[in-house]
Amino acid sequence: MSAELPVRNLVIGNQQLKQLKKDVWSNRFVKGNYMNAGKLTEIRIRYRGRHTRDYPKRSYEVVRGGKTYHYNAEYDDPSLIRNALSFRFFEWIGVPCPKAKHCLLQLNGQNLGVYLEIEGVDRFFFRKRGIPVQSMFYAEDDDANFSLLAGESRKKKASLFSGYKQMIGTAEDRRRLVMFIRKLNSLGSGRSKALFAYLQLRLDIDNYLRWLAGAVLTGNYDGFDQNYALYRHRKLQKYRMIPWDYEGTWGRNCYGKPCGSDLVRVTGYNRLTRLILQNPLLREKYKRLLARILTDTFTKRRILPVAAAMQQAIRPHLMRDTARKWSIADFDGEIYMIRDYIEERRTLVADALRDL
Repeated sequence: MSAELPVRNLVIGNQQLKQLKKDVWSNRFVKGNYMNAGKLTEIRIRYRGRHTRDYPKRSYEVVRGGKTYHYNAEYDDPSLIRNALSFRFFEWIGVPCPKAKHCLLQLNGQNLGVYLEIEGVDRFFFRKRGIPVQSMFYAEDDDANFSLLAGESRKKKASLFSGYKQMIGTAEDRRRLVMFIRKLNSLGSGRSKALFAYLQLRLDIDNYLRWLAGAVLTGNYDGFDQNYALYRHRKLQKYRMIPWDYEGTWGRNCYGKPCGSDLVRVTGYNRLTRLILQNPLLREKYKRLLARILTDTFTKRRILPVAAAMQQAIRPHLMRDTARKWSIADFDGEIYMIRDYIEERRTLVADALRDL
């Protein structure tokens, strides 16, 4: 018997659908409805993603009742579970991250196939977790590297806000983030007492190190200077990290190509990470954290049953998913690829820790 997956039925009128399809690169929403048990609820919908928008199976962003939902086609991931598995792993190691579950997506009654429904990081996200948020920014490209220099050109940024998109907060919160980045780059090296004091005051260091460990262990090369959310805790007045877009993990990149288990170095990337790990106390704290996660969490025993359960739940429905890129044989082989990645990554990280 096929495992039950929730069905998400979207309804869009002809004119709105034409408008949506007219320019797949547009970020404008069109109006539609969400149908559940015969009841219609108004929604706004648009395509999402970058290089994925011209794929046969597209991803969507839906706003329903003020709450944002992302429906990812996971087109480049033959397992369809890398995002969901990564977010589950981050939960295990104590980093707040979006809830993700697989579903069947329908548009005007037509089955679009298996999708991953991902909770948007918005005010509802923080309210649900009891986190008082003051501001939140999404790192949308590699200029969000905490540096004075642009990610690709390595030229001086025109603005230190480059690479970010503000989702919550005011113009003053935006200026605070710019000041935070400027301070990181003006208070000396990671060994500087002034910088250490500033980091303790303005950054949740424990959260940052856990986020760093998660990105390093899952092997997300694109997750260090983009594809994360940065929020400021209202009471603590400290910045914290939330992972985002983790399909390029567990041995494959964001295009689905095998990339090996050694792609990401154990010290990660970006300016802030480099400064933190220059501090002997923080570097030692990171080493202890990584060693503990290797022992308790980043293990085949902990991860593989969850990965297998995710795949078993969606496998029967993939047979009817005609827009998928990969074959069922590719899908079935992914659990072994993830297994091999965990084995190899554990060895590589354990070896690197001795020299860190």
